[in-house]
Amino acid sequence: MVRKAEVLKLVHGHVTHVLLVAQASLPSSQFQAFRTVVLNEFGRNGLEGELERLEYQLGAEERNGMGRNI
Repeated sequence: MVRKAEVLKLVHGHVTHVLLVAQASLPSSQFQAFRTVVLNEFGRNGLEGELERLEYQLGAEERNGMGRNI
């Protein structure tokens, strides 16, 4: 099973690259708005939060015996 930390490490690398390209391409005010959107989507209020909820949900299923055996 893939761990949340491993996924986030990969995502953060891609987000950093996207933000660098955007910073080089956009005027300052547009970059700040874009940066805010990207960090909200991939940060704790977005993907990272969704992964935490999913991790918690899967952990609860495993503890309750509701998970699938593969």
